Parts: sequence; C-alpha cells; structure tokens
Amino acid sequence: MPPFISRTLLLCTAAFTLPAFADAPATLAPLLDSVAQRLEVAPKVALTKWDSHKPVLDAPRERDVIAGAGKLAADYKLDGALAEQFFAAQIEANKLVQYSLLSQWNQQGSAPGTPRADLAKEIRPQLDVLQKQLLERLAAFAPSRTDAQCPRWLAAAIGARKADPLQHQALVRATGELCSAPS
Repeated sequence: MPPFISRTLLLCTAAFTLPAFADAPATLAPLLDSVAQRLEVAPKVALTKWDSHKPVLDAPRERDVIAGAGKLAADYKLDGALAEQFFAAQIEANKLVQYSLLSQWNQQGSAPGTPRADLAKEIRPQLDVLQKQLLERLAAFAPSRTDAQCPRWLAAAIGARKADPLQHQALVRATGELCSAPS
C-alpha cells in the first residue's frame, strides 16, 4: 500500500476512534466531578441509616432539598424546574447507592467498621456546599443540554471514568435527565 494511502487510512481511523467525549463542552467534566463527589457521600449516609435503623427514604428532607434547589436556581440563572429535576435525580442516585450498600451489609451481617460521620453536623453541611457547586456547574453546562450530541458526550464521559459498578450505575442515574431534546 502506498505510504500516502496508509497514512490517510491511519488518520481517518484515529479520527473516528477518538473518545466521543473529546468534543464535549469543557463544562461537562466539572459537572460530572461534582455529581461524583455528591455520590461519594452516599456511603456515609448509608452508615448513619444502618446505625440508626432509619429508612433510606426521608421524604420531608428530600422535598426540602429539591425545593431549596428550585429557590436557589435563579441565583445561578437556571430554571427552577430544571434545578428541581436535577436534584431529584441526585437524590435518587444517592438512594440507589444507599439501598445497595444496606442490602450488602445485611447479607454480610454487619456494616464496615469505618469511622462514622455525623449526619447533621458533617454530612448535611457537605451536601449543602455541593448543592451550590452543582447548581453553578449545571448552569455552566445548561446551554449544551439540548445539543444533539449531549447523550453521546455524557455516555462517553461516564464510561471513561474509573468507578466501581455501583458508583457507575449511580452516576448514570444521577445524570439520566441531564440531556434534553431541543425544543
């Protein structure tokens, strides 16, 4: 094969095998980082639920968090409904992790002996900080939500992350409604 053709073939192949997220907006990775950080809190919450024997579902708290996101949305130039939908997804993903861990610990007969964080004094303040960071990063990414490539960018970016299967699934759930069809 002539060198020109083989180089052209190599370049074409490379162009089509580049990661799909390479052309994603620069605002996607920081948003996913924040979503992943929020999901990293889920095991701490699950431990408090294990120790207290309280259910994962805390409907009043969930309503407060979702409503709070809706109220803060305007500060970030976001639609309140979008912020509420996004945080409802974050909560569902967090609960997915909690339910999975609690099931695993029940099967084992015990939870890990790791130090426990205080839900009110440590975990919720951490979640409050992450809420503002998530709103800021969601606002930065929001203009790209309706791009036809958004689902492809998102799938590729999530697929490229190093995460255990549970965290991966939770990240998929947390971003399930991130992309939206153009209106």
